[in-house]
Amino acid sequence: MSQISPSRRVRRTPFSDGVEAAGVQGYTVYNRMLLPTYFQSVVDDYHHLKRHVQIWDVSVERQVEVRGPDAGRLMQMLTPRDLRGMLPGQCYYVPMVDETGGMLNDPVALKFSDDRYWVSIADSDLLLWIKGIAYGFRLDVIVTEPDVAPLAVQGPMADDLVARIFGDSVRDLRFFRYGLFDFEGVEMVVARSGYSKQGGFEIYVDGYDMGMPIWNALMKAGEDLNVRAGCPNGIERIEGGLLSYGNDMTIENTPHEAGLGRFCSTQTAIGCVGRDALLRVAKEGPIKQVRPISITGDLPLCDRGWDIVAGGKRVGMVTSSALSPDFDTNVAIGMVRMTHWDPGTKLEVVTQDGTFPAVVQDKFWN
Repeated sequence: MSQISPSRRVRRTPFSDGVEAAGVQGYTVYNRMLLPTYFQSVVDDYHHLKRHVQIWDVSVERQVEVRGPDAGRLMQMLTPRDLRGMLPGQCYYVPMVDETGGMLNDPVALKFSDDRYWVSIADSDLLLWIKGIAYGFRLDVIVTEPDVAPLAVQGPMADDLVARIFGDSVRDLRFFRYGLFDFEGVEMVVARSGYSKQGGFEIYVDGYDMGMPIWNALMKAGEDLNVRAGCPNGIERIEGGLLSYGNDMTIENTPHEAGLGRFCSTQTAIGCVGRDALLRVAKEGPIKQVRPISITGDLPLCDRGWDIVAGGKRVGMVTSSALSPDFDTNVAIGMVRMTHWDPGTKLEVVTQDGTFPAVVQDKFWN
C-alpha cells in the first residue's frame, strides 16, 4: 500500500494522534498538512454523517491573520464582496480574486475588530498573495499564520455534543456567527459553520497543545450520540453543491463562473484589485458556469476533469462526481457553457472508461 512519506513539508496536526487512533484509512495533502479522506469507507462515513455526529480534523484550513490600522482596507482589496457592513462576531464567505478577476481562494473571513481579521483558507498559497498586496501598497498591517487549528463538529447531533463542552448558550449562535467560549480555562472561538450541509460548528483551537484535550473531551462527551471521527465527505459535499477550490474552480474562473456572483458587490466594493475586470463580467455575464449534473452508469473514479459534449462538440467539463446512495444516481458538478446549461439539457460525459449520458439539473440534491 502506498504511503505519504513524512517530512517537515507535510505537517501533522494537533489532532493527528486522535485521527490515527480512530482508524483513519486515507489522507490527502492540503495546505502542506495531512487531511483525512475516509475512516470506515466513504459510503459508510456518508451515512453516519447524515444520521449522527462526527469530529473532523480540518487543521488544513490555515488561518491568515491580518492585523493593524489598514486591516480593513487590505481585506477589501482582496475580495469583490462589500465588507463595509461586516461586524465583529460575523463570518463572511469571501471569494478572493487577482487583478484579472480570477479566483485565488474562497475562504471564510472572521472579523474580530476593525484592525483584526482571520481568513480561513482553502488549499492555496493565499498567505503569500496577501503579504504581497500588503507590502506592495505599503499598508500598515502585519500578515501572519497564527498557530490555530480548526476542528469541525458536523452532523444532526452537533448542537447536543458541542453544548456538552461549551454550555447551552452555544446553541444560540446563528449561522456564520462566532462566539468566545471557555474550555478548561482557555477561551476558544466557536463558529456555526462547516463544510457540510448537515449543520454544525467549527472550533478554532488556538495552540497546538490544546488539540488532543478538546478532541478527547468531544469524543468522551459524545459516546451516547454515536460520535465518530470523520472528514469532509465527497458524496455529501457534491450533493449539497459545496465547491472545492482547485477542483470545481481555479484561478482560470471568475466568481461569476463559479456561481458566486451573489457574493460580488462589484459596484460598491471599492478598492478590490480585480474590480475593473469583474465589472466587465458582471455587465456581460459569464459564458460558462457551475451546474449540478446527474450522470447515468457505472462511472470510474473522477480523479481528472471529464469533457462534457453535445452533438460531438465540447461544451464543458465535469469537475467532481460521486455515486449518491440516497439519490440513486451519480451526482456531479460541472462547468457548462451557457448554450447547454439549462435544466433538463441532455449531455454526454467522456471518461477514461467510456462515454455516459448526463442531464443538467435545476438544483443540487441536498
